[in-house]
Amino acid sequence: MDLDLRKLRYFATVAEHRHFGRAAERLFIAQPVLSRQIKSFEQELGCKLLIRTTRSVELTAAGQQLYEEAQQILPSIAAAVRRVHDADQGVQRLAIAFSPGLYVADAIREFTSRHADVEIDLIPTRWWEPDRPLRDGRAQIAYLRRQFDESGLHIVPIGQDPRFACMPAAHPLAARQELSMADLDGERMLDVPNRRTSSIEEKFELIASGHGIALVPLSVARSYSRPDLAHLPVTDAPGIETCLAVATDRHDRVLRGFLETATAILRRG
Repeated sequence: MDLDLRKLRYFATVAEHRHFGRAAERLFIAQPVLSRQIKSFEQELGCKLLIRTTRSVELTAAGQQLYEEAQQILPSIAAAVRRVHDADQGVQRLAIAFSPGLYVADAIREFTSRHADVEIDLIPTRWWEPDRPLRDGRAQIAYLRRQFDESGLHIVPIGQDPRFACMPAAHPLAARQELSMADLDGERMLDVPNRRTSSIEEKFELIASGHGIALVPLSVARSYSRPDLAHLPVTDAPGIETCLAVATDRHDRVLRGFLETATAILRRG
């Protein structure tokens, strides 16, 4: 069967909002129309995607899988359509992804001074899938922190990002100048194995409200400074390597030029 991309987008919006009314408003269509389209989509696929109640919408196992697939398919299609339009209009474009707290502006300024005709797009990554924009075609190059899936990618090491302990400003340890990992024994840690938050901002809200401590890269600590949080260096915590990543099958001139510029600029920084 051919996948109906319009219905896939409708389904993904319902799955995101877990509510037909809010999804319909987002899509600018009537709720009964959206409901019919989703039912038709389920019939075409031959499986139930959503469990509907009077108050909410939940995903079935098949629906959860399709939602995860849609998060890759839809951005990839949108990026492909944009590239087609760029080719038609003779536009050169470079899409750069970056992890929270990592600054790529100096490299962009240097590159743009030599290539003013190249359009630049910037794409922030999510911390639990930093390589996703490279995988789905939205970005051609990314400035990231390790670790992530490096298969099919060319990696250029840049430097080290020290790790700091982030805690409420009123925490007893916050008065210290520095910490060791032993100082954190017995503390509730809000790191990936224990609790997956959807954003850096959410993690910092949890920390500020007393729900734990997190080890965060120094670049993130500097970017999200706030008076109710303290950031202390952890002397024996291993740093996180920063790097530039590009797909191994990408060799175009604009990308090579930016990679060379960014490597030199970011290593100096």
